[in-house]
Amino acid sequence: MKKSSNNLGIGIAVAIILGTIGWLAFSSYDQSKQYLVHIPELVSMGDKAYTRHLRVDGFVKPGTIEPNGPNVTFLMNEFESHSPKAPEGRLLKVVYKGMEPPPDTFKDDSQAVAIGHYGRDGVFYATELQAKCASKYAPTQPGGKPGTVPASPQPSSNPRASAAPAAATTVASN
Repeated sequence: MKKSSNNLGIGIAVAIILGTIGWLAFSSYDQSKQYLVHIPELVSMGDKAYTRHLRVDGFVKPGTIEPNGPNVTFLMNEFESHSPKAPEGRLLKVVYKGMEPPPDTFKDDSQAVAIGHYGRDGVFYATELQAKCASKYAPTQPGGKPGTVPASPQPSSNPRASAAPAAATTVASN
């Protein structure tokens, strides 16, 4: 009899542990979801935008970055400033208050992703900020201007890769 009561106690303990783990996984799943949206999608989401944890993608409007210690306020545009569509692009005010300062790549016209929540006042409150590297980076040509791409491939600096065969063949003539 004693053996079955020990098995029953162990079974109940295992069931409680598994139930607790399942409940924690289920309840935290919805909180960990982040929806990636663009500015027009954010505006069209309606009341769902105010209750979800969001990631908003856009471009930093030049001249709008206002740093305040590790925090920053800026406007995000759905288009890059040099795009012909930029004047008609929707703007979103973003207030970033995070634990770390913005990344070094966070500059005017950089593509940025703000992670946080959308307030009913039309401001996006970010707790995390990511900036993508500009696609304008290119290797420089020796003696050229930064950002120029070489016209032809440069020879490899590896002597084995670019060396011609050492032995030449000769044709014997009769």
